[in-house]
Amino acid sequence: MTASAAAWPRCRSATGPAARPSSWRRRCWPHATACRRAGRRAEPESGGDNIHLTMVASAQIHAIYCVAGIGPEAIVATRQNGNRSGRGSRKAKRVIDRAPSLQGWHSTDTEEIERRRWRGRTEITAVEACEASLPYFGTFRVASGSGGSYDVEIRSLDRLENSCGCADHRVNGLGTCKHIEGVLAVLRRRGVRAFADAARTGSPRVELFLSRAQEATPCLTWPSGGAAANAVRHDLAPFLTDDGALRDPSPAGIEALLAAVNAAPSNVRRHIRASRYLPSWTEAAKRREARAEARTRFLAEVEAGRQTLDLLRHKLLPYQREGMLHLAFGERALLADDMGLGKTIQAIAACELLRHLKGVSRVLVVCPASLKGEWQEQIARFSGADTLLVHGGRPQRLAAYTQPPFFTVVNYEQVVIDADEINERVKPDIVILDEAQRIKNWHTKTAAAVKSLVSPHAFVLTGTPIENRIDEIYSIVQYLDPGLLGPLFRFNRDFYQLDERGRPVDYKNLEELQRRLKPVMLRRRKHDVETELPGRTVTNYIVGMADEQRTRYDEYKAQAAKLAAIAKRRPLTPKEFDRLQLLLACMRMLCDTPFILDPGCRLSPKLEELERVLTEVLADPERKVIIFSEWERMLTLVRELAQEMEVEFAWHTGSVPQERRRAEIARFKRDPDCRLFLSTDSGSVGLNLQAASVVINLDLPWNPARLEQRIARAWRKHQHRSVDVINLVTEDSIEHNMLGLLSQKQALADGVLDGAGDLKGLRMPSGRGAMVERIAAVLEPAAAPTAPPEPPAPDIQLRDDLVARHAGTLMLLEAHRGADGVDRFLVVLDSEDAASRERERLSANDGNAPQIEVLDRFAYDAMQRLIASGILRPADDARRELVRSPALASTAGARDQERAARGAELLGNAERKLRMALLLAERGFAEEAAPVLTECLGLAAQARAMITGSTPPDEPVPEPVSAPSAMARPAQEAPRSEPETLATVTSSMERLLADLRGSLQTFARAA
Repeated sequence: MTASAAAWPRCRSATGPAARPSSWRRRCWPHATACRRAGRRAEPESGGDNIHLTMVASAQIHAIYCVAGIGPEAIVATRQNGNRSGRGSRKAKRVIDRAPSLQGWHSTDTEEIERRRWRGRTEITAVEACEASLPYFGTFRVASGSGGSYDVEIRSLDRLENSCGCADHRVNGLGTCKHIEGVLAVLRRRGVRAFADAARTGSPRVELFLSRAQEATPCLTWPSGGAAANAVRHDLAPFLTDDGALRDPSPAGIEALLAAVNAAPSNVRRHIRASRYLPSWTEAAKRREARAEARTRFLAEVEAGRQTLDLLRHKLLPYQREGMLHLAFGERALLADDMGLGKTIQAIAACELLRHLKGVSRVLVVCPASLKGEWQEQIARFSGADTLLVHGGRPQRLAAYTQPPFFTVVNYEQVVIDADEINERVKPDIVILDEAQRIKNWHTKTAAAVKSLVSPHAFVLTGTPIENRIDEIYSIVQYLDPGLLGPLFRFNRDFYQLDERGRPVDYKNLEELQRRLKPVMLRRRKHDVETELPGRTVTNYIVGMADEQRTRYDEYKAQAAKLAAIAKRRPLTPKEFDRLQLLLACMRMLCDTPFILDPGCRLSPKLEELERVLTEVLADPERKVIIFSEWERMLTLVRELAQEMEVEFAWHTGSVPQERRRAEIARFKRDPDCRLFLSTDSGSVGLNLQAASVVINLDLPWNPARLEQRIARAWRKHQHRSVDVINLVTEDSIEHNMLGLLSQKQALADGVLDGAGDLKGLRMPSGRGAMVERIAAVLEPAAAPTAPPEPPAPDIQLRDDLVARHAGTLMLLEAHRGADGVDRFLVVLDSEDAASRERERLSANDGNAPQIEVLDRFAYDAMQRLIASGILRPADDARRELVRSPALASTAGARDQERAARGAELLGNAERKLRMALLLAERGFAEEAAPVLTECLGLAAQARAMITGSTPPDEPVPEPVSAPSAMARPAQEAPRSEPETLATVTSSMERLLADLRGSLQTFARAA
């Protein structure tokens, strides 16, 4: 084992740089020899204890000789122990340094810590000491293999008390990370004995830091003794208990302590280290408190009239205002409303509110490419703010990012390429993720790029945060608040039941998952605001197969059944798995038409059924239809059918360029002759196609979220007509069984997101997840043909119709069933104009329509007062309320209370005038008493008009006559004495006022 030193003139071992040629020869010669054997050149660099090795050999050999800790001492020891550094030893070392293996998703905290220790040894490429005078207990700058740089604070060599600025340390609850473990590995390689001595001695400073083991907790540790510790204890005594612990570990207490440390004398300050990561923790706590206070303060100012919620060109509905406030004051929030409820509008309103309150100036909207034009239209309609849609090649995009519009709209594919430039040039105050299910798979490039976007505010919009499994929402929430659901390994532990091999077999603790999501997520379903939305009807048309179609289908089904039988016995191989997926996809295609697989066979019973449906639907010239299919070839047949029927259509598929797609959408919306919109699932996300009132699904997608996305293109907020949904389902097929599968998946999403149903009763379809669900759809016998649902009852039909046409103005709908068993309906609308138009419409109906009486709200209020006073007596019949607006009762009650208050005020003034007139008459001033008595009578008349309701409280009451008739003295009558006249008039007035007082008390009780 000899070699010339000249052959290796420069070497740097894991123990430090060579100070002089002689020391290099003594310390590094064995290491250089080992490096030569490994086929790697090791070169020294000056400055600190950096380990920077130029690799020529493989990463495995590099790990063996350097990162794993084989320096000169180890190699010399190997030579002294019989030269056992041969091939066998290297193999054993590879086994020892192999990455820890875990069983599936199941791992303990100890295993997770060990994984980070291994990654620290193998992935950390450079460590730089930032405090040269503190070789062990200082701050170190770490460069990781991914190119990041982090500051690591080492305060203990044997406890989980160290700190790092990486996201993993902040979230994992382990108290360590690969960067901390990498630094400890470097320090350990300096010498085992010196490392052990330093561990026993501990940090020489008082350490104030945030412990990240489990929950984040402020901690204070003290050195073993000495005058320095006593000086710190004396100076910070107000913040410490008698035993030296923190008196107030709350964020406010820590903030005060940090201020005291910064203000302490220098001889005290140098003996205490306050972690650089404490201020961000206290600041985050302050922001949480400030958000709640800011919302309360803003709403109080709205109530006082100093602020307004109406920041857009069109007024928001109450639930939309709630969504706006949730986003604006939540800073980083998830809006998971059902599709069609106006998430886009609520996000735009929240941006305008933050511009008004905080002066934000840049908003980045990230959405699918097909929705960029939709965002531009919605912003122009509701806000009018400057908007820039980013298009073109990279040079054009980079130039666009430097422009200063309020809204910058990009698609997800652009973020994957341009994320760094967006952060640098746009510097958004708010990032909006529309259709955020695009980042549900946390390990994809799209998810990683989107999560790298930096902004103080983030609005995540999706109607389907869970489509198949609960871990989909983990990735979405991770962008908003990585700490909310914790690290992925703990999320799996908390919410999945895992088998002995770490595979998920069931869900658990779903109520806890719902509770954790509550601070960031607001979700409303259409049934929550159904009085403001039009109704929809869903019909499944069961269609049989042609003989040739059935033959081909059965051939694929037989092959799939064989693989399904194998899957019951053992997991499928990747090749078998791919084959089964292909067979299932082919079976679904054949349910539409063999033409998708074989252009020579154009059989399609669904196309014949579609012709019958379209013939009926298009007979109404006002109706437009959206037709969805997952496969463009099926839509090709539909296009030919439309041409045969001479019906104009719009074509919206993945093969159509973006600019052309927008033109097709605009034509369908604005051209009355364009009756059909033919679309693949590229048009099922985010588009607003309210011009349509019929949605036809030629085939069913695997998950209910996609089906709902299709339907929501037409069934949206402000749709003034009911929407018909027609599903064409092939009889006795995989498609037929998918109806039940869709219901199961919808139940999962409803349970976790909405708290609907029995969460404990929800089960995973099987231990192997979604693929086995598809296998079950193949093996299980087809469900019996489903008959179209029974038409809704007349009262439900009437309700849906009125809600659709009078959203926001329908105050009351009551059904009254008389002795003859026939229902009669009372409709109350907000204004006389609306009531008049509805009566005219009803008069034009045929004689078979139900009997309906329409009142405006003022007439209804008057009727209720007459009933309350006993003048009217309601019919003795069965009554059911189908719709009641909260505004009806509150408005009527408020008007009655206002009328009673004004009546009491007028009556009190009348009584005071009467007492004044009597006093003047008794003192001999009858002439002066007459006008006062006139005023008394006028006020009494006004009070009577107010109490009886002949004058609304917000209108002026009629003026009284100039003088009471009892005071007038016609010439032909003999004059009476003034005391006699006054006695008669005042007596009459006293009786009148007593009667009015009694009426007022009765009315006030009723109000």
